[in-house]
Amino acid sequence: MILYPAIDLKDGNAVRLYKGDMDQATVFNTDPAAQARAFVEAGCEWLHLVDLNGAFAGEPVNAAPVEAILRDCKVPAQLGGGIRDMATIERWLSKGLSRVILGTVAVENPDLVREAARAFPGHVAVGIDARNGRVATKGWATETDVLVTDLAKSFEDAGVAAIIYTDINRDGAMQGPNIEATAELARSVSIPVIASGGVSSLEDLRNLKSCGAPLDGAISGRALYDGAIDLAEALQVLKA
Repeated sequence: MILYPAIDLKDGNAVRLYKGDMDQATVFNTDPAAQARAFVEAGCEWLHLVDLNGAFAGEPVNAAPVEAILRDCKVPAQLGGGIRDMATIERWLSKGLSRVILGTVAVENPDLVREAARAFPGHVAVGIDARNGRVATKGWATETDVLVTDLAKSFEDAGVAAIIYTDINRDGAMQGPNIEATAELARSVSIPVIASGGVSSLEDLRNLKSCGAPLDGAISGRALYDGAIDLAEALQVLKA
């Protein structure tokens, strides 16, 4: 399993939200590129970036810090938030991003996901963010009636590189990931699944690794900033 340190960007800063609430943001670093470098120096092999403002605006907002991270860090990075057309996808990939994460458009314009996955094989992931098993879009502000497993299965033949599954109620809450729902999703599709939301201890990582489903990786944010998870130690747990 791969550990993806998360850098969530709001107003140019690296922050963490509590359960997806933009009004409950804690600033952890005013220099996101420096934060990214620290993660890389500690041994991470990937970075997970989210443009929180972009997710609400429907277009990239925190482009400058993302570009600084891509310029300074030589490990692959994936980015979600406000990526909703082919031009934006092409632009980010041309700037050195390894993987775009399509969330809202996966619900509203699934044909775009298919088109992008065909055009850029291996570089397009689907972000599925959910409350109580149902998908939320537009920066988690809009709740839909779409079931997580139904949406995931609809891309089974699309050639997407991964599904990033976030349980919103666990995100930033330091309460542990929704292992049962994540494992169920991973068993229901052949697409690699990355767990997100609530990963707050080494024990959480061990439980995800041994959950009986083929998870590709896990994303952690607040626990790394707070020191609840030591990055080097976490990398060893997932490689063991």
